Amino acid sequence: MSAIDERTFRNVTGRFATGICVLSARHADGFPIGMTVNSFSSVSLNPPLVLVCLSKEVRRAEVILGAPAFNLSILAGDHQELSGHFARHGMGEFPEGADFPLGVNGVPFMPGALAVLECTPEARLPGGDHDILLGRVTTLSEGEGDDPLLYFAGGYRRLSRD
Repeated sequence: MSAIDERTFRNVTGRFATGICVLSARHADGFPIGMTVNSFSSVSLNPPLVLVCLSKEVRRAEVILGAPAFNLSILAGDHQELSGHFARHGMGEFPEGADFPLGVNGVPFMPGALAVLECTPEARLPGGDHDILLGRVTTLSEGEGDDPLLYFAGGYRRLSRD
């Protein structure tokens, strides 16, 4: 069996269009943090479970994995700047002066999100250079919009209405 080149693997799997979410949680000291993810999937209807994959190289992933609750905000087409903010390296601090609503679980979510899923951790599984976080959905809400922010072939995209 031949080895698979990482760049080629990334290019090939990048041909699958994905939605983009911001995963938010709180540090043990209470400060909110966020992280952009596009590896989000529903897993089960009963019980309601979702999963996200978090890179082991991202420092804030360990904080998120240890949090008692997290939220997933499914981003709208006009959230590209917000997605970029939470995709940058660092600890995922929320932008200063911005007002973010709080979920029932006390964790902030993205204003104007297409949907928000509030979760508690169900399991943490190894996944190579990522950790797979399985979350049990405890509360969910739908936003008003229908124009998602997408990621395809290494760049942001939006749906065409054709």
